[in-house]
Amino acid sequence: MSQTYQYSHSQALFERAQKVIPNGIPGHFNPVVQKPEGTYPFYAQRAEGARFWDVDGNEYIDMMCAYGPMILGYNNPAVEAAVQAQSQQADTCTLASPVMVELAEFLVDLIPMADWAFFAKNGADATNMAVFIARAATGRRKVIGIEGGYHGSSPWMQALGRAGITPEDHAEIIRIPWNDVAALESVLLEHENEIAAFISSPYHHPVYQDNEMPSETYWQAVEKLLRKRGVVSICDDVRCGFRIDMRGSHEYFGYTPDISCYCKAIANGHPISALVGSDDFRQEASSIFQTGSFWYSAGPMAAALATLQELQRDNAPEKIIQSGSKIFAGMQSIAAEAGVTLQVTGITSMPYVRAEHEAGIEFHQALCGECTRRGLFITSHHNLFVSAAHGEAEISRSHEIFKEALDSVIAEFAG
Repeated sequence: MSQTYQYSHSQALFERAQKVIPNGIPGHFNPVVQKPEGTYPFYAQRAEGARFWDVDGNEYIDMMCAYGPMILGYNNPAVEAAVQAQSQQADTCTLASPVMVELAEFLVDLIPMADWAFFAKNGADATNMAVFIARAATGRRKVIGIEGGYHGSSPWMQALGRAGITPEDHAEIIRIPWNDVAALESVLLEHENEIAAFISSPYHHPVYQDNEMPSETYWQAVEKLLRKRGVVSICDDVRCGFRIDMRGSHEYFGYTPDISCYCKAIANGHPISALVGSDDFRQEASSIFQTGSFWYSAGPMAAALATLQELQRDNAPEKIIQSGSKIFAGMQSIAAEAGVTLQVTGITSMPYVRAEHEAGIEFHQALCGECTRRGLFITSHHNLFVSAAHGEAEISRSHEIFKEALDSVIAEFAG
């Protein structure tokens, strides 16, 4: 039986942080989204493999993988050695380093549709550049996106109603339902010669919702419509990239975008994103301007090259999908034995998991919280992630913790 964790040091540090940092912890790590209150820690002390330890010394099997960037395991020796070797020569320097060229060549060889590559820091950088390129290439402004789709924290992507976001920020964005080819065709007809790009993840993975795969003919129909209308196809592979297929997730689903965006798992936690595209958009890619103070840092580029080489050598996406299948099929079996339905949707290397109960989301939130404070870090609002470091020991222990947490929550909601 696992003891439930206490977070006294984490709470004390958070109280200090609130005095000097707005919200204490900004962005998606904000504890407001981690419910029930008191079941999650706030700060990690160290990490290794598929696990991390918080500031109170509690150990966790990490099913969030830093919200996606960790794919080979924390502190992976091959990646960290590459970073150290590069940093000893030069990291952020007045000039770019040769490793930038090596990484671009590797990506062009790796991804069939790629003829060139650009690098930045965040996923939002890559998706913004993709839209810039599409507008430059077409002379049009409007962009079609999926309802509930997320492509970074830029104003055009943030939901209306959030602080600082105005209707004007969304003036050129048109949202359509996922898996709805007729809706896409209707918008293309209504706004003929106005649409610069269609941007979408390869499958639909919004927060707080079951993930949805494309229908069997969806992407082929979308690709045909976009090419007919001269609309640029942008694949946001920021979250899925290299967790489904080393050649790009679009290859798994059988279509060819014009531009594809990567971040998350590309460098096993080191800060870099990438944008790749076809020769048809090389001139426009060279004409846009977007940069940043640390975009040419060579250490993260070395990390990305080493990460991709390791992933390719081990056929990691296939192995990670298999590990995810074991983890979540086991959880479903445990839940079924307890009379609970556990929905697992999306690719098993990064699925959305949801326990069904008459109490609604509160039951699932409580289950995730109880798993976390026993040593299995799971969130209720976001898809989970599996890494190459999740081995048999992590799978077995995950099932043990999940059963204990589920039994506890069932008893709590029955009372």
